[in-house]
Amino acid sequence: MKSLFVAAMSLLLPWAAAAQVRIDISHDSPLRKLHIAEVAINTFYVDSVDEQKLVEDGIRGMIAKLDPHSSYSTAEEVKALTEPLAGNFEGIGVQFNMIEDTLMVIQPVGGGPSERVGILAGDRIVSVNDTAIAGVGMARSEIMRRLRGPKGTQVRLGVVRRGVGERLAFTVTRDKIPVETVDAAYIIRPGVGYVRIGSFGATTHAELLEAMAGLERQGMESLVLDLQDNGGGYLQAAVDVAGEFLAKGDLIVYTEGRTSPRMDYRAKGGGSFQGGRVVVLVNEYTASAAEIVSGALQDQDRATVVGRRSFGKGLVQRPFDLPDGSMLRLTVAHYYTPAGRCIQKPYVKGRARDYDMDVLNRLRHGELTNPDSIRFADSLKCYTLRKHRPVYGGGGIMPDRFVPLDTTVYTRLHRELSAKGIVLNAYLHYVDENRARLLEAYPSFDAFSKGYAVPPSLTDSIMAEGRRRAITPKDSAELARTMPYLALQLKALVARDLWSMTEYFAVMNEQNPIVMEAVAMLEGKD
Repeated sequence: MKSLFVAAMSLLLPWAAAAQVRIDISHDSPLRKLHIAEVAINTFYVDSVDEQKLVEDGIRGMIAKLDPHSSYSTAEEVKALTEPLAGNFEGIGVQFNMIEDTLMVIQPVGGGPSERVGILAGDRIVSVNDTAIAGVGMARSEIMRRLRGPKGTQVRLGVVRRGVGERLAFTVTRDKIPVETVDAAYIIRPGVGYVRIGSFGATTHAELLEAMAGLERQGMESLVLDLQDNGGGYLQAAVDVAGEFLAKGDLIVYTEGRTSPRMDYRAKGGGSFQGGRVVVLVNEYTASAAEIVSGALQDQDRATVVGRRSFGKGLVQRPFDLPDGSMLRLTVAHYYTPAGRCIQKPYVKGRARDYDMDVLNRLRHGELTNPDSIRFADSLKCYTLRKHRPVYGGGGIMPDRFVPLDTTVYTRLHRELSAKGIVLNAYLHYVDENRARLLEAYPSFDAFSKGYAVPPSLTDSIMAEGRRRAITPKDSAELARTMPYLALQLKALVARDLWSMTEYFAVMNEQNPIVMEAVAMLEGKD
């Protein structure tokens, strides 16, 4: 019994120190039962077993019976999950894509280690430390593992460059590479700024401040804050972002759970944009931290929310680090908006598949295409804090202005061409062959936006490859519906490769109904 107690305490000590957890290992404790079962299987089972996997499977089995967001992650999974939110990683500093089985540089990170040694957009990295990575079927994850490494270490790259006969060699000293969470920021209409936040990480607040300052220098008076498809991230980042639009002391969100007392998060004051009009954009994939921001600005009557009901992820996870670097994330509380709405949508414990199918079920039931399909019980009604407008709980943030999903724009044909990588490979080849000519013809994005049209040869090559792989339009009507959005996507991808993600969204947003609804509101056209 003593040895069991020591083992249990050594495993759970970090939790106990943080949460003052008492561990019951008395004779009839379920913990003792679990330990005996594991020892018996490992010792006496007829075949050998992987004890590490046995324990991990046991943990995953317990987690599966809880809510949809409690989880267990291995050490490798923890690193992959936390890196995008940490604000940086260590590597060579290139944005890249795989063209067939070769890594092609889309853009070197400005001021990063690759740019400093002369690596250019369009370069193909074919070897790393004298090991071939092109034409050998190496997995993308393995290529990334070879390119990344501790700051200060060096890596030798073999590079093939268009127009240069011999292979080039570069020695790159790895460094910290920033991970940006603000995807785009630009003036979308005179006086109207647009900022898109892709996730909430350690640097999001600072990125937002920099983006907003730049837009205000360009004459921004009102703002479109785009949180579409934003899956969330750090709570504190969401609180800091919301605080930029609210007065000191304004409630942003509070959390509360069975063993977690209520904790309020409020604006600190001194926000950078407390006066101008704000429209927040959400859709069915806006979740967690993004729902905190949209719910706070809606409840405080600080912004108009436009789009479709958000995902409804309002469960608070607390991480518990395990000795081998793995992590248990347990739901300990719920998120509530300032008006008292619980953000979390309903779920049945252990029914993860039903939960995962929720967005598809919304589409089937008509909620994404028709606001009349949405019904809220009066018991879920709350009121905004200043204007006392009715808002509803029950899961997600329901927008003030509903914009239906147009299911006809992204056709089956387009989806299949994209899923097979045909669109991606075709545009990568096109940009690779025409980069210099395009930059000469369009020295600025403004000139590109106004003057560039996707050549028929590019779309023809996509359709020809589709036919070769038995992907064809059902009829002429489907082909006609496919071509405009395919051309828009291609133009946006070309803009991204020549400039940045801001230019990508500057192209795509002109045909985004939610964005255009927000712009019309701020321009006073509706």
